[in-house]
Amino acid sequence: MATVGRVGARGNRIVIVAPNLDILGGQGVQAEALRTHLLREGYDVELLPINPRFPRAVRFLRRYPYVRTVVNQILFLPSLARLRHADVVHIFSASYWSFLLAPAPALCVARLLRKRTLLHYHSGEAHDHLSRWGVRVHPWLRLAHEIVVPSEYLRAVFARHGYKARVVRNVIALDCFRYRERGPLRPRLLCTRNLEPHYGVDVVIRAFAMVHARFPDATLLIAGYGSEDARLRRLAESIAPGSIRFLGRIEPVRVPNVYDRADIFVTAALIDNQPVSVLEAFAAGLPVVSTAVGDLPDMLEGGASGCLVPPGDAPAIAAAVVGLMEDPQRARALSQRGRARAMHYSWDSVRQQWASLYDRSAA
Repeated sequence: MATVGRVGARGNRIVIVAPNLDILGGQGVQAEALRTHLLREGYDVELLPINPRFPRAVRFLRRYPYVRTVVNQILFLPSLARLRHADVVHIFSASYWSFLLAPAPALCVARLLRKRTLLHYHSGEAHDHLSRWGVRVHPWLRLAHEIVVPSEYLRAVFARHGYKARVVRNVIALDCFRYRERGPLRPRLLCTRNLEPHYGVDVVIRAFAMVHARFPDATLLIAGYGSEDARLRRLAESIAPGSIRFLGRIEPVRVPNVYDRADIFVTAALIDNQPVSVLEAFAAGLPVVSTAVGDLPDMLEGGASGCLVPPGDAPAIAAAVVGLMEDPQRARALSQRGRARAMHYSWDSVRQQWASLYDRSAA
């Protein structure tokens, strides 16, 4: 079978427009994973960050939200001139204002320069974005040669709005995680979601209080950072003091060790798409309890690879965790199914799909 490296050797130079890892989130992690794999395959590829590092003299301005945005744009927009050296421009995208600040200008410049342009859309808020933002989103979407999404869920959303999108799944580095089945299963819970309202970390904390009442030795690790940090710490202290630990921002190299310390993974997102955190839990052997939003029902195979609960339902999350504790054989089976499911998100499963998308003859 031909390798992606041979396709890259035909001369395609790829510029990925995406967050760098100064912003720890799914897009940045996926962009860096893609860049790393493509370099190994022989591509000429570079990352053009949407969040360029500020010069030392003005780094203090990052503390001020609106000023930070203005300075970021002053640095980012001129950097788009680097796209003139690209054959393919691969643009990662979220929704709402972040779409207008980075993907929209990158799409415009790439097409003005007559470059093959891929829009890689990740946001679970796509339906609301496409429905309500009208001329602030649709003219820009039409500039992309291809719209790529990581899930059938998002493909269906774009189809309802008249767009054809290709599905290329997210990638997980399986060899970075130590898979093990927990035995005996302990009530050591983990949530690795950033501390923003739509991730429902407060629901996880309230569910944990119910688990803690049943298992007094239960613990909860929360890895992530965000605008809800102070409020969530106060909530945790009021509900289960001493049993909930906030780890803050975790650098990617440390992430596998965090999963290795836990026995059950919990996410209570209200809006989501295809979270890398769930793939990481699969890779590490943690049975997963998740809300049934976005692509998560498909990722968990309708409940065959994890426990699905309604969004916002802390008692249902707690009941699912307690159920796993009381049925370790089921927990072990979910761990095995999750690991098998994670294999579908390896680099080998997507490498030829990216090869066909990068091929200039398809432009």
